[in-house]
Amino acid sequence: MTTDRLEKLMALLEADPNDTFCTYGIAMEYAGQNQHEQALHWLDRTLSIDPNYAYAYYQKGRLLAMLDRREEAREALTRGLEAAETGGDQKAHRELMELLQTLG
Repeated sequence: MTTDRLEKLMALLEADPNDTFCTYGIAMEYAGQNQHEQALHWLDRTLSIDPNYAYAYYQKGRLLAMLDRREEAREALTRGLEAAETGGDQKAHRELMELLQTLG
């Protein structure tokens, strides 16, 4: 199943394979379609391009927690906290911390 948005993002990605806006957007489209493994793949691709993309770690942690892969979720969120600190993104840091605390 594809959406118009997903098709547009894929077309944009062809023009620039390292566009994290596109890879993150593709991940979110797949997540919205409950295609969690595809979403995780695209989040990992986003993070391979930009290891400091704090919200990609947030979404990865959220998806892994939903899939009851709690240890992997904690790892992703911890790495996201480091990325948020590196980037000085206090809002992302706060949101990552809140999600991490819900995992116990």
